[in-house]
Formats: sequence, structure tokens, C-alpha cells
Amino acid sequence: MRGTSALAGRTALVTGSSRGLGLLIAGALADRGCRVMLCGRDELALERAVRRLAGRPGAIAATACDLMEAQAPLRLVRAVRERFGADVDLLVNNAGLIQVGPVSAMQEQDFRRAHELMTMAPLRLVQAVLPSMRARGAGSIVMIGSVGGRIPAPHLLPYVTAKFALTGLSEGLAAELSPYGIRVTTVLPGLMRTGSHTAAEFAGQAAREYAWFATAASLPLVSMDAERAARRIVRAIEAGRRELVLTPLAKAGVLAHGVAPATTGRLLSLTARLLPPAGGAPEHGVSGARAAARHRPAGPVHRLTVLGRRAGRANNQPTAS
Repeated sequence: MRGTSALAGRTALVTGSSRGLGLLIAGALADRGCRVMLCGRDELALERAVRRLAGRPGAIAATACDLMEAQAPLRLVRAVRERFGADVDLLVNNAGLIQVGPVSAMQEQDFRRAHELMTMAPLRLVQAVLPSMRARGAGSIVMIGSVGGRIPAPHLLPYVTAKFALTGLSEGLAAELSPYGIRVTTVLPGLMRTGSHTAAEFAGQAAREYAWFATAASLPLVSMDAERAARRIVRAIEAGRRELVLTPLAKAGVLAHGVAPATTGRLLSLTARLLPPAGGAPEHGVSGARAAARHRPAGPVHRLTVLGRRAGRANNQPTAS
């Protein structure tokens, strides 16, 4: 623990924290002496997460809930108050859902689910914590967006659409809430080695979509170590930064898109042509674990995703059946 951390003694709520990046952020906050409430839908995964974070300077608790339920934010705020005897003064909106595949294989419900979980649920949570933050004249809100919220990556359109909206919401909140002493940090990560490819959903030719996405999310030069990303996010919270873009590729992409959007658009079109088509009988909603099981243990995809699978085991992700 850093004894001089500005976060010591603060009460944090981290959504999507039973696994992956959320779990790592929760651990980094607990290392700095925060009291942290974990949140996720899977009670067993939350129990494992609490055990993994045991023994850190900050207290850890967990509440299972579905953030897409309208009353979930109020229940979470109440759970934090009952467990820690304090209101939330650090909210990290991290929960997400990744759906991979061509737009022709996606359904309207895919976009609605992504929007509800990654735009509307964060908004409702912000509305739930704002009254107490404004009364105190202090607080921190962190929106875990994506570089996909600035650059429309192909074959990720439900995710991209929701993250674009979340980025706009976060930047607007930063402008409006600053006069009340409330800091809002927008985090735009590129690909990270969290093992999240096994928790993603795939459409179209699911096995081929899994192959490119899992590989990209596992290679060192393309993706970032998730523990390092979590530490950088927590340092950005400590410093009260408005924006943090993670990974060199993401930074280069954001810069290029801002300076030469037409050129970036042409490169994205070329990328889309290289990705698998939907196929004659497009699949839908194939879990990452099922898609992974279709690849041979000695095959190229299995070899290229070694680091991603290792990260998945370390970060409480589902495994292939």
C-alpha cells in the first residue's frame, strides 16, 4: 500500500469486477487502502474474486446484481452504505460486453444489450451517486470506455456504438461536474491481455471471428498487460486526469483519426475486407469458451493465444469447455 495515496480510506464501487480488468482495478484500489465493493452477475465468480483480493490493506466486499435492471444502482448504493457505513465517493463504471462479428450477423437486440449495459447502466449509477457527491463537494467517477469509442473498429459494432455514447457521456459529465468538485476520468484502452476473449460472444463464422480476436487480444505488440493497465488507471484516478488512452497503438490510432479521419476510414475499410464474412449460415451468440473449444490444442490459434489464456486464468475468466 502507498501510505500517501490520495485514495486511502475512500469508498469505491467497481462494476464488472468479478473478473478481468475490473478485478485488477479493484485490487489496485484495495492496495491503496480503498474500501472496495465488487459488483457482478455471477455469485460464484464474485466469491472467487473476494478470495483473490483477500489480505490487501483495503476492505473488500461484493454484491451480485444485474446492472441492466433499473433498480440495480439504488441497491448497490445501499449495499455500499450498509457494508462500509459510507457513501460511494469513487465510482468505476467498468462492466461491459464484447460481441464480435460482421454487422450482417448481428441483431437489433445485440445493440440494445450493449447500449443498456455500457451506456444506460453507467448513467443510472452516476445519477445514483451524484447527490451525495455534490453534497460533499467531492467525488470521482471513472468511465472505462475503449479506443473503440473514438475509432469505429469493424466487426465490433454493438460494442463500438455503446462505447462512442459512453465516451460522449463521460466527457460531458467532466465538463458539467467539475464546478462541484467532482472529477470524471475517461479511460480509452486498446486491446488488453485480460483473457476477455473467452467471455466474448461471436457471430457469423464464430470460430474464425474468435481466431482473429483472441490472437489480437493476446499478442504482446498488439495488446497490453492488464495489470499494468490497471495500475495506470488507478494512478490517473489519483491525479484526477480527465482522459487516459492506453497502449501505443490506441494512442496512434486516436491521433491519426483526429488528424486524418478520411485516411483512417480507408484503413478501417481495408481491415473489414480482411475479416471473415458472415457466411451462408451465420451463427449468433456463440460463447468464447465454445468457439475456443473448436480449435486444436496444438493448432496455431492455441499457440498464439498462450498469453491471453494465461491472463484469463489469472483474472477469473471463464475457460473453454
